[in-house]
Amino acid sequence: MQKYGKILIVDDEKIALKNLEHVMKKEGYEVVGTDRGPTALKLIEEKQFDVVLTDLKMEKVDGMQILKKCQELHPETEVIMITGYATLGSAVDTMRQGAFHYIAKPFKLDLVRKVVGEAIEKVRLKRENRELRGQIEKYEGKVKIITQDANMQRLLETARQVAPTDCNILLTGESGTGKELLSRYIHLNSIRADGPFFAINCGAFTEELLSNELFGHERGAFTGAITMKKGLIEMASKGTLFLDEITEMPSSMQVKLLRVIQEKELLRVGGTEPLKVNVRFIAATNRDIHDTMKSGKFRQDLYFRLNVVSLHIPPLSERRDDIPLLSYYFLKKYAAIMKKDITEISQDAMSIIMNYDMPGNVRELENIIERGIALANGNIIEVAHLPEDLRELSIRTFRKKEGKIPSLEEQELAYIRWVLSEVGGNKTLAAQTLGIDRVSLWRKLKKFGLEE
Repeated sequence: MQKYGKILIVDDEKIALKNLEHVMKKEGYEVVGTDRGPTALKLIEEKQFDVVLTDLKMEKVDGMQILKKCQELHPETEVIMITGYATLGSAVDTMRQGAFHYIAKPFKLDLVRKVVGEAIEKVRLKRENRELRGQIEKYEGKVKIITQDANMQRLLETARQVAPTDCNILLTGESGTGKELLSRYIHLNSIRADGPFFAINCGAFTEELLSNELFGHERGAFTGAITMKKGLIEMASKGTLFLDEITEMPSSMQVKLLRVIQEKELLRVGGTEPLKVNVRFIAATNRDIHDTMKSGKFRQDLYFRLNVVSLHIPPLSERRDDIPLLSYYFLKKYAAIMKKDITEISQDAMSIIMNYDMPGNVRELENIIERGIALANGNIIEVAHLPEDLRELSIRTFRKKEGKIPSLEEQELAYIRWVLSEVGGNKTLAAQTLGIDRVSLWRKLKKFGLEE
């Protein structure tokens, strides 16, 4: 599975370096490796990495110098230290200096994968919050939700009505439907619009890291906590905190969150004095939350605290009128990003997209259009520029169109068009593929008005 993240690996043991490079590349990350500390400093000066995985003890330039260079040039970069057993004391010092984590040699590869994944997720969270501020300025305080579907319009109207009430909200819907986008929309239409907005995926962190991210910690709360750190709940005071995948939150964390909502106060990890907070919570899940309560994985009392108002975002398959509108929105967006003069989507390509169930919803549609623009040579996205499995699926499935089952003639027309597209318009090859002679194909093309 493709993962997004740029990683720099620094280790003067060439075998260890090679093994780490292999593992991280296999995970799908973009990886740069070096066995020399001075080279690592130069690389950090030249480009920004999401995560730096570095040995602590090296000649000339050690891990601490690399950590300081990252903090100086790229504060968002997370640094993970690798250390031998004899230097664990030094590893604690690195945590005090701001390293994300340390890994002792000999290390287990599963641990490396886990820690790197958590660091990447933290970088993504910080970057998204920074980008959100830029988006707010760009759209003059408005978040764009592209829709012409009647049900979505009613949903947005309800969202606008409840936004100023300041009550907690639960959003439900499949992955990729835009739950985080809707939460930002509610925030910007609320009395908290001038306050901060933070988002966190509750399923992306271990219980320990999630607790630290949400509640923060006091100085000396644990080894390496040399300074006090505010959590996202405290930082979101007078604003909104979006809790995605809330049903993935561990039970012990649910109890702590329930207390924050009820008492409007929290305790930092290692703290003794409760702190007053003023936060609006918007939670979201793609699961059946009633099933998770029945199974005992999600607390009913927390559900009632969060579910003051419930908003369900329908899947894209239930609002097909939005597919062309969203397709052209993404077309304009990515054509500008890639600096390509692409302005159209062919009728056949749009027909395939419209008839596809779109299990990944808006996120998947965006990916399809972005891919089409990347592959297109002219100014039109054609059928050939769509994912291969999507093209095949469109032919072998039968779907209702506008509530009506397609006729045999309509299916035949769609199939002939697809075959012609696949063979680049070569009628002889198309006839062979269809299992008919060229004259029969010519008659069908004339019948359907496809001679040209």
